[in-house]
Amino acid sequence: MKISIIGAGAIGGNLARRLSEAGHDVLAADARGPEVVAADVVAAGVRPVELDQAVSDRDVIVLAIPFSVQPKLAELLTTAPAEAIVVDTSNYYPGMMGPVEAVDNGAVESVWSQERLGRPVVKAWNAALVETQRERALPAGSPGRIAIPVAADSQEQRRTVMTLVDATGFDPFDAGVLAESWRQQPGTPAYCTELGVDDLREALAAADKDARAQTRDRIMAHLMTLDSEPTREEKVAHNRASTR
Repeated sequence: MKISIIGAGAIGGNLARRLSEAGHDVLAADARGPEVVAADVVAAGVRPVELDQAVSDRDVIVLAIPFSVQPKLAELLTTAPAEAIVVDTSNYYPGMMGPVEAVDNGAVESVWSQERLGRPVVKAWNAALVETQRERALPAGSPGRIAIPVAADSQEQRRTVMTLVDATGFDPFDAGVLAESWRQQPGTPAYCTELGVDDLREALAAADKDARAQTRDRIMAHLMTLDSEPTREEKVAHNRASTR
C-alpha cells in the first residue's frame, strides 16, 4: 500500500518506520522539510519528501501533526486522490495549543477536523502514548497485545486502517462511526490506558462525554506539578485511576 505520513515527530516517525518494515511503500513529509525525518526512519526504507509530493498517488495519508494545525492542510489535500484515506492521529489539548470554541462547545474533535479538511477522516493511533507505540508493539496473536480503536464513517476505510494498526503491532478495534470517536479522546477510560480488546470495548462503552474535558484537564494539571517526566507505566496508571 502507498502510504504518506505527514509529521516527522515521535508518533509520525514511529508509524512511518513500522509501516515500512511491514512492507508498505512509505513517504514521510514535514513542514520543516524532509531533512527532519530521523535517520532510523530513513534506514527502515521510508523516503523523505516535500509536503507537496506527499499526497500525490497515495492510498493512505496519515496526519501525525497537532490538532489545531490540521486545517492548514486542507488546500494540500485537494491535490490528493479522491479515494485516498486520510487518518487523524491528533488529540485536543486546549492548554497546550489554544482553545477551539466549537470543540469546547461539544463538537467531536475529528468531526471538526473532517469538516475543515473537506474530506472524510479516520481516527486512529491517537489513544496510545507515543512510548506505548514505540515499546509495546507485538506480533498478532501475542498474549497481552494492546488494542487501538479505529473510528470512521466509512466501514471500508475503517477496515483498511485496522489492517495498518495491526501491522504496527497492535490489535485493531472497530470503534464505529466518527461521531463516536470522542470515546477514544483524552479524559476517557480508553485513552492511553493500554487495554486489550475486551477491556477496550468496556472502556469505550463507559466513556462519559460530559466529564471527559474536566478529566483531561485534571490529568494535565497533575503532570505539570511533577518535577520529572513520569514513566510510561506511571502515565498509564494515572490515566486508569483518573477515568474510573
